[in-house]
Amino acid sequence: MQLTQPVVEEVPLPIATLDQLPERLAWFAEQREQAPVLWDDASGAWHLFQYDDVKRVLSDHPLFSSASDSSGAPGEAPEGIAASMIATDPPRHRQLRGLVSQAFTPKAIKQLQLRIDALAQELLGAAAPCGATELIRDFAAPLPVAVIAAMLGVSLARRDDFRRWSDQIVAVQPREVIDPERGPDWAVGEMTAYFREVLVERRREPGDDLISGLLAAEIDGRRLTEAELIGFCQLLLVAGNETTVNLIANAVICLDEHPAAAARLRREPELMPSAIEEVLRFMPPVWMPSPRRVRSDVALGGQRLREGAMVFPWLVSANRDERQFPDLNRFDITRKPNKHLTFGHGIHACLGAPLARLEAAIALPLLLDQLSDLQVVRDAPIPVVDSGVVFGPKVLPVTF
Repeated sequence: MQLTQPVVEEVPLPIATLDQLPERLAWFAEQREQAPVLWDDASGAWHLFQYDDVKRVLSDHPLFSSASDSSGAPGEAPEGIAASMIATDPPRHRQLRGLVSQAFTPKAIKQLQLRIDALAQELLGAAAPCGATELIRDFAAPLPVAVIAAMLGVSLARRDDFRRWSDQIVAVQPREVIDPERGPDWAVGEMTAYFREVLVERRREPGDDLISGLLAAEIDGRRLTEAELIGFCQLLLVAGNETTVNLIANAVICLDEHPAAAARLRREPELMPSAIEEVLRFMPPVWMPSPRRVRSDVALGGQRLREGAMVFPWLVSANRDERQFPDLNRFDITRKPNKHLTFGHGIHACLGAPLARLEAAIALPLLLDQLSDLQVVRDAPIPVVDSGVVFGPKVLPVTF
């Protein structure tokens, strides 16, 4: 195979409003055809856009490593989310994932169903008499925060902080200019300090919660380090919050833009599971997982990726690949098969995916059933979070 020279270009900066999304998706489509494996000077990394290439990088962990590359002193252990299972390779990844997987078994997730339904009903009940609401603030954000806080066993008194920390962590981009007076890691620092206090409390008084379980857990006779414990807490809080908020909000946008699909879901509620999968493909809440590092030289898409290079696999582009998804630009709530990659693939597939699906499967029917004539207010452009990692509206005003 002939290997071409790297294509030197810049991946477009994030979009600011929802109406810019078609232009961004058109750019991804162009890259899938012209430069499916693209070198970007600004981020100093390779970017992948085609389904098969993205899936390979997610699946081939011996060649494409997820292990954290600490930026501290030589030999310094990573901290925060970088110390969690999302930034490790086997065998350590398998051990860490095994510790927390019990909280996400089908049985454990099903047991949360009544709690989630009660929370959703309570939030919706407060908004229903008004005829209008800001859906992120009043419903989509508080629901997953409350659920993940209950799993961790932490107080909802800090719910505003949980949301603020999560938003900041996923918003930071490799090329973003950070305020030097505050620095890029203020949210990580505040969250670390908070969870250190929680760990002290749980060591003194263990409870029936995930943090207490992690404190008592052992791997090969060794307890988790403080950094690993805090990394777990941060990962679960951020991932459990951001993914579900955006999934619910993006689903409302999709159904607003495709009223025939919304009407059909009201008539045929049994289609909701496949409708959620189509939202995950069509307007995914996660656009890119953690980057991978090449372990040895490899040919991919006509390019030579050298050992040590960073690779960014774009899930959002893979989900629109014509080779995998016929009629890719059609929002089809009956699409089968629908092998989207929004929750990843392989050993790092999102552990909380069943929980996000359950929350959406409870929340969306309630919205459709109880808020008749639900419509997104489009009097002004809708601002979006487009960090490269996650995607969704910052605010979503609706009437009903």
